[in-house]
Amino acid sequence: MEKNEAPVRPRVLVFDTTLRDGEQAPGCSMNLGEKLVVAAQLERLGVDVIEAGFPVASPDDAAAVREIARKVRRPVIAALSRASQGDILTAWESLKGAERPRIHTFIATSPVHMEYKLKMGPDELVERAVEAVRYARSLCPDVEFSAEDGSRSDPAFLCRIFSAVIAAGATTINLPDTVGYATPGEFADLVRLVRAGVPEIGRAVLSVHCHDDLGLAVANSLAAVEAGAEQVECTINGLGERAGNAALEEVVMALRTRADRFGRDCGVDSSQIYGTSRLVATTTGVRVQPNKAVVGDNAFAHESGIHQHGVLANSSTYEIMTPESVGLPRNKMVLGKHSGRHAFEERLVELGFNPPPEEVAVLFAEFKSLADRKKTVGDRDLEALARGKTMAPPETWKLDRFVINSGIGLTATSAVSLVHCDGTRKEGVAGGDGPIDASFNAIDSILGMDPTLEDFSLSAVTGGKDAQGEARVRIVREGRRFNGLGLSTDVIEASVRAYVAAINALVHETGGTACAG
Repeated sequence: MEKNEAPVRPRVLVFDTTLRDGEQAPGCSMNLGEKLVVAAQLERLGVDVIEAGFPVASPDDAAAVREIARKVRRPVIAALSRASQGDILTAWESLKGAERPRIHTFIATSPVHMEYKLKMGPDELVERAVEAVRYARSLCPDVEFSAEDGSRSDPAFLCRIFSAVIAAGATTINLPDTVGYATPGEFADLVRLVRAGVPEIGRAVLSVHCHDDLGLAVANSLAAVEAGAEQVECTINGLGERAGNAALEEVVMALRTRADRFGRDCGVDSSQIYGTSRLVATTTGVRVQPNKAVVGDNAFAHESGIHQHGVLANSSTYEIMTPESVGLPRNKMVLGKHSGRHAFEERLVELGFNPPPEEVAVLFAEFKSLADRKKTVGDRDLEALARGKTMAPPETWKLDRFVINSGIGLTATSAVSLVHCDGTRKEGVAGGDGPIDASFNAIDSILGMDPTLEDFSLSAVTGGKDAQGEARVRIVREGRRFNGLGLSTDVIEASVRAYVAAINALVHETGGTACAG
């Protein structure tokens, strides 16, 4: 240990930024209801910090941080802000209802950012950082400071600015590899240099935040832990800007599996990892690649005869961790129309869903209806079913029926009937470029709305002729985005339901007329 270096805390803190950095990945935006469900699952997972959003970025982000701060009580709830009083105050206004709030403020410290983005010199930059931390600390007892693009910054300058912000009241200092440029050896060296070069280091937690542009985010994070980092910032499934962030599940299971190497653990309940991964994948629509470490479909699959023989003889021959350790049961129950409510509810919990009893009753009835149309109901069916109900906004409008007239050489027309939650029924007819476009146009004519359809996707939840179709819709109105999910064994019905769900999100989140209860 270097002369100035403080002892390393034995427990690695896990800072989850799925709801902030993860949501910034293209196509990963979540509505308020979805964020609350994910945040509740992150609390069950046992993360130490949930970064809930960037409040100044949009009213939706501010509202999400405020609701998560109010409802999720055990973890620290953090909100990101630039190093400006306006940003910091906005973050605090969203955070102040939290049991354990944290303001996370940042400014870039690399020469390229200082010259071309900030147009500031080193002295001015340090002054700005100190002012930001001091102001944040006047509002909140827990303040994190991040040196954006830290891995490409001058090490001596990093030590200078970290010393200054700790003196100003920062309780955590974060060293990010913002553009995924570092390699494990040099990143570990930089962590050691900071620990040795900042005399005040014992007064703050040293954190790292790594991106995966070169596929090294997890490796860099683990190298940093070996070098003395005390907090790792990561996301579920490695979601994030560009190539993503360090994957929480890989960091946690590396610490557990190679305890002989790291000698440090974290507070995450690893049995919740699989369910959390599936929940985030289902919520965002970003599927986990089959060969993804820890949580991919093939992570515990063995096709080679030699591998199969070895695993049957002793699982440790080819498995360095057990499926159960990450919450993946070896014996998957096959659910069908004769399955009981207990088995159904137990499987929902294993998949990361914890709906209240009244929602379970509704979901079970829908499961039975689906099971009547399908021989067996798989995990993907259950995820889609639960996601569509537990995260959906209140139903201001409900699809009653629709009739399509379409075919080769014909202009598609659709007649749609919607029912308002006050009992009012409205009908509309419109044409379009195919049955789905016509149905969307009919809904617009009913409601007098004309939102922009930004994204539409349609996929099969499972294989087979009886597979459910899952439609996802994203609409834009006045610069705000609203998501909708629809499910049905009829893909046109799934699409119409998704569009109605997006409209309901628009009405709910913009304060439109809705019905109580």
